[in-house]
Amino acid sequence: QVQLVESGGGSVPAGGSLRLSCAASGGTFSSYAMSWFRQAPGKTREFVAGVSARFLYYADSVKGRFTISRDNAKNTVYLQMNTLKPEDTAVYYCAATIGRYSTNWNDHAYWGQGTQVTVSS
Repeated sequence: QVQLVESGGGSVPAGGSLRLSCAASGGTFSSYAMSWFRQAPGKTREFVAGVSARFLYYADSVKGRFTISRDNAKNTVYLQMNTLKPEDTAVYYCAATIGRYSTNWNDHAYWGQGTQVTVSS
């Protein structure tokens, strides 16, 4: 069983930056692929970025602005978000999956509680 705890959300003006962190416990962190998803009010949960053992994955909407990274020694995955836009406003969730990587939220077994990101125009 893996527990995930996100932190680092907040409110920033458009063009600003935030770094989200997701600390994992209760499992072998290095064996999990980690992802960030987000959900805005009235919208479905969408994939943002992911990191497996070998590859990085990004949604087209965040390519060039967001960077995902992981520190296996600290059991933590990060999401550096730059040049934020109002449309990035959402609750951001960290998720873990094992096995073949998928950007589908249904394929992720473990989830954090979410952290709010608000970008003002």
